[in-house]
Amino acid sequence: MKTIVNTIPGYRMFEYLLVLSPHEELWNRIMKIKNEFAEAYHCEQAVRGRPYVTLVNFMQYEMMETGIVNHFKTIAMGQYPFKAELKDFGSFPSHTIFINVASKTPVQNLVKRIRKEMRRMMKPGEDNKPHFILEPHLTIARKLQPGQYERGWAEYSRKHFTGRFIAGRMTLLKRPAGDQKLRYLPVERFEFQNLPVLTRQGELFG
Repeated sequence: MKTIVNTIPGYRMFEYLLVLSPHEELWNRIMKIKNEFAEAYHCEQAVRGRPYVTLVNFMQYEMMETGIVNHFKTIAMGQYPFKAELKDFGSFPSHTIFINVASKTPVQNLVKRIRKEMRRMMKPGEDNKPHFILEPHLTIARKLQPGQYERGWAEYSRKHFTGRFIAGRMTLLKRPAGDQKLRYLPVERFEFQNLPVLTRQGELFG
């Protein structure tokens, strides 16, 4: 039954990511680190994952996408651009190594607003609850084996990294649910406009 439903137009399930992306020069610096990690620790996954700060990860039917996109547009209209500061490395024992987001508060405030206004829209059922990322970070490698993690963290816990970018937009990405090998593809970008509420409502409903 699940397979049949997944093939009906509109009822296909997708996995979505809402992310902040660094500018090109910083993106390339981080990809270099990910490539070096992948080579040193035989971790192909490090290269597959793109360098961005994830705000929320959720599953939903494709037919819900237009409504979700419109809500993200509204939130972005009222959001101000902010500086994201990256500093050194951190880890989630014993499976993930990442670059720290030092300026956590503006990212956390944005995630909390999305959670408050949109949690129900991102929940197709009890088995698929959205994952709101309140510890912002930029992943170098995840799903590491214990040996990979221990050796990798022994090295990267001593390394230093600094970088910064202006978060002026957020991007929605998606891929078909259930296929971890497929890349996420962009759905839409939402520019942060810092508009007052009345202006936003006029743009939305005018």
